[in-house]
Amino acid sequence: MRAIQSLPLGPHPSQRESFITSSNSWKPPSFSSQILSDDLADYLRRRDGLIAEDRALRIDHVHADSYSEAECKADRVVRSIRAKENISVWGVDHEHVPHPYPGMEFLNAKEIIVKTDLYSKIVSKMPKGGLLHVHQNASVEARTVLDLALGHPAIHICVPGPLNAASLETVLPKIYPIPVEEYPAANAIGITDPLYTGGWVPIKKARELFDPALGGPAGFDKWVLSAFVINPTDAFKTYNTPMKIWLKFGSTFSVTDPIIRFVPIQKEYLRMFIRSSIDDGISYIEIRTSFFKKYILAEDAKTRLESRELLLIFREVTNEMKAEMKAKGREDDFAGLKIIYNTLRIISPEALKVDLDQCSKFKKEFPDLIAGKSCGFDLVGHEDGEECKPLIYYAEPLLHFAKEHPDIPFIFHAGETLGDGTAADMNLYDAILLGTKRIGHGFSLAKHPKLMQICRENKIAIEVCPISNEVLRLTSSMPMHPLPIIMNQGIPVVLSSDDPAMFNSMGLSFDFFQVLVASEVTGLHTLGQMARDSITYSMLDEGSKGTAMKAWERRWTKFVEEVAAMNP
Repeated sequence: MRAIQSLPLGPHPSQRESFITSSNSWKPPSFSSQILSDDLADYLRRRDGLIAEDRALRIDHVHADSYSEAECKADRVVRSIRAKENISVWGVDHEHVPHPYPGMEFLNAKEIIVKTDLYSKIVSKMPKGGLLHVHQNASVEARTVLDLALGHPAIHICVPGPLNAASLETVLPKIYPIPVEEYPAANAIGITDPLYTGGWVPIKKARELFDPALGGPAGFDKWVLSAFVINPTDAFKTYNTPMKIWLKFGSTFSVTDPIIRFVPIQKEYLRMFIRSSIDDGISYIEIRTSFFKKYILAEDAKTRLESRELLLIFREVTNEMKAEMKAKGREDDFAGLKIIYNTLRIISPEALKVDLDQCSKFKKEFPDLIAGKSCGFDLVGHEDGEECKPLIYYAEPLLHFAKEHPDIPFIFHAGETLGDGTAADMNLYDAILLGTKRIGHGFSLAKHPKLMQICRENKIAIEVCPISNEVLRLTSSMPMHPLPIIMNQGIPVVLSSDDPAMFNSMGLSFDFFQVLVASEVTGLHTLGQMARDSITYSMLDEGSKGTAMKAWERRWTKFVEEVAAMNP
């Protein structure tokens, strides 16, 4: 009987190599010092040819012949840094993250990501072009929204009864602006006081009086912020399916919307969103803005202003930010902001006609916001949700609107689902037949070869929202995302953030990072092409598009020169 030899235990877990850099990234052996047989030499030629032919279909090969020397060198630098960090960052254990790998679930990986050179020195500095899919009421960091609420005397909070350790995890706060005549007495008690009976309390006072046993002011912040965002426990334990997570997702809007739809806060909210976007390298924005509610509260917290007031705020703040950038000599950094009018896909076809009519009227009054052959109309909501209707339900009013208003394009959410042949999945067919200019999410598109062909031939860009899709449980991580399938079909892709406030993923840097580290094929060339496409497939008029592209190219040239000069 042969003796059984002891097996090596291998490196300590803290020294192991990343799964991407070892077993899953096989490299062909070097044949440079060998004399190849004719058969093997022919095989290797055919192998190289097949790989090149396959990758030539990708969107980043459109300009492959025109990449500058600096772009090519910068791409090599990025790949080198990624390869090193696959081992030094993702190949070691981290506290509270026992299974790190590139492209892993974002909510667990964020603290690791921000410490990488690839993020801090490359991706966060990159000019990203346009942000074409972001929802207005989910576009400012949760902490900032809380600070805005704490800073305004009209904002009050209430809960059903005294908050305690037992109810802290389940009770959602109501946070609203209330008129001055409804302010409680100056000696109002806090929401954790046993004598509290459920009335309004100034949010600042509620924070100050929050029970020290529950953490005091810091405990108040933690509790409120947990209602504003989706945290890892929400995503991976409590609400760990696509249907469940939308319950939590929807609840965040119910808490934050009343704060935002208040004129004094709305202005500062929008201002902060644009500034933070510019800081992240975003130079143009198309923001999906909900008109499901037909009013916004005035500064007195009781007068309901018509929806056009919201557009006036957008115009005021956008022009203000353009002037601010011009005064700083940074005109290239901000090409502007446009609105995609949207309502919820729970309304009746008759109600949709009213919204479509209002959209067309706004376009006439605000051509700079819903302009020319620019921006457009969308229906939003949980496509798999029981209350939400598929696009076919609205086909008649949408067809009529398209005929009457060809200058206002549709830019539909479609295919944000795991389904195959479900109503949500079938939205892709209707979106394309209705003439959508881009598709929001398109997660299930990879299941439809004919639709992918149409998108490629008709240049229908897909607004891919990587972190949103992962947090909302359509995929477990970026290596599992269908994005490479779409890109490899030659379909234009624009990366977007969707609802970054709820995912704690502000800007676009985190989405770009996750896409970059999840693929050995994707490099800086790919990211640059997606940034270009975000301008190419924007709803800017051709003149403005050309100006924005030239400004982006100037920034891109400077950026790649800086990256190329790095020592990886």
